[in-house]
Amino acid sequence: MTDFYRGKRVLVTGHTGFKGTWLTRILVNAGAQVCGYSRCSEKDPSLFALSGVEKEIVHIKGDVRDYQHLQEVFCDFRPEIVFHLAAQPIVRESYAQPLETYGTNVMGTANVLECIRHTPSVESTVIITTDKVYRNNEWPWGYRENDILDGFDPYSNSKSCAELVTAAYKRSFPGLPPISTARAGNVIGGGDFAKDRIIPDCVRAVSKGEPILVRNPNSVRPFQHVLEPLSAYLLIAEKQAETPSLAGSYNIGPEDRDCVTTGRLVTLFCEKWGAGAQWIDKSEPGAPHEAGFLKLDCSLVKKTFAWQPRWTVEQAVEETVRFEKLRLHGVDTAGEMAAEIREFLA
Repeated sequence: MTDFYRGKRVLVTGHTGFKGTWLTRILVNAGAQVCGYSRCSEKDPSLFALSGVEKEIVHIKGDVRDYQHLQEVFCDFRPEIVFHLAAQPIVRESYAQPLETYGTNVMGTANVLECIRHTPSVESTVIITTDKVYRNNEWPWGYRENDILDGFDPYSNSKSCAELVTAAYKRSFPGLPPISTARAGNVIGGGDFAKDRIIPDCVRAVSKGEPILVRNPNSVRPFQHVLEPLSAYLLIAEKQAETPSLAGSYNIGPEDRDCVTTGRLVTLFCEKWGAGAQWIDKSEPGAPHEAGFLKLDCSLVKKTFAWQPRWTVEQAVEETVRFEKLRLHGVDTAGEMAAEIREFLA
């Protein structure tokens, strides 16, 4: 799969984020020429800084809401492949900053699409949205790609809008290169430092010797290791570049057996971490709405691209704990990322 990217000019928006850094590392290791476009990471620590990948790419600080600057980057770099990950990705943050969320997630996507429309070099694009784009009816079965798009909260809804903007561009401008949207489930993995995400909360708590506070222990989510959706993004971009008719919208998630409650995920984390790891139910009455039950039907991506999840949720947690323990002990993060990528792709 990664052989396709050797020598390719690849533009990644949001490359300093958690998923973006892992994707950039994969592409660099595959021999791609990568240009990353992102607002400067404000987190300390930052996986992007720890990965050392900045020295190996064209690293550009910018905001996807700034169309003129983004257009200049497209014009100068002339990408062949585009992965659009830049987003405001946190549900609870979207309640506090709804305008920034809509601005980044909707107009940012429109700006990327407009740049692609005016960049003849682009051969293939994947727009990253979320599993939360669907109207959540708390169904016990997985949502399919033809189900209604109607995210509840500002984050989820803005990603639904990004899907609609992408669909409108594809209908309105038939000369566009193949563009797919990818709706991935909840990702976990080493090096995630975001607030209000369960695994980073777990790592922060245990590293301080504190109990893990779990606000929605009974919520079911399609948890998967970060390398799972990234492998699908890479595969989609490659195959639709060769066969444009494959472009579409694709769910990317774990097998049904690996869709577990948040409480079960944290229990697995504590088991893998060992001494000192424990959690308590800290449900918040009156907290901002978050879906209680969410699963994806991933039959389409499996049939179209012969893609399959590789690691169970237990393996994903085990890899995450191993990574975080090594990081906390000062082991070289870049080397560990490379080793984990090799193990996964093998």
